[in-house]
This record gives sequence, C-alpha cells and structure tokens, in this order.
Amino acid sequence: MSLPTGAKVVTGAFLVSGTVHLVKPEVFEPLMPRQLPAHREIIVASGVAELLCAAGLLNRRTRKVAGYASAALLAGVFPGNVQMAVDALRGDNTPLKAASVARLPLQWPMIRAALKAARTA
Repeated sequence: MSLPTGAKVVTGAFLVSGTVHLVKPEVFEPLMPRQLPAHREIIVASGVAELLCAAGLLNRRTRKVAGYASAALLAGVFPGNVQMAVDALRGDNTPLKAASVARLPLQWPMIRAALKAARTA
C-alpha cells in the first residue's frame, strides 16, 4: 500500500523540521522548558528522531513502527509548540503570532495521519 496523503505531509514536515533541528538548533532553544537539562542535546536528538520517523514512514516494512513513533513524537513536542505560541503572543511579531497559534490545531490531524499510516502499513 502506498503512503497515505496525510502521512506524506507528516513525512515532509519531519524532513524539514528535523533538518532545521540539526542545522540551526538555536531556533528551538526558546521552546525548551528551563527545568530540562541539556537543551542542545535534546533539540538535536529530536531532530534525529524526526528524520528517522520520516524515513520509517517512507518504507513500508517500517511504516507501522514509524507511524506510532511519529504520533508519539508529535504529541511529545506539542507542549513546546504551545510555549512557542504563548511566547509569540507576548511579542510584537504579528506573522509569528499568527503562524505559531495556527499550527497548534494542525498537530491533531498530523497525529491522526501518523496513526493511520501505522494502521495501514
């Protein structure tokens, strides 16, 4: 079975985001809760996880595990996305405010798409 359309979106998003995590990890540092140690290491590890999930979704033999892992990863980073939106709303950058708030409800269809990919593998 081919990769469902929603899973293609998740794969593309993970490829882009995972690459940014590795190339410009400082972009994600403001999202990190102060109480967590090793911010840079966590950011790099999450980028690697996104790239592994993307690769896993592309391969039919690994799609089931990658779909469930992708859903878990998306759920795990949701608090960081909420923090990004809260921080953006405190600032003056209107496009950032709009983008960071608009992306929050997009997490849920992406989680559903990842789960669908896992179930249809």
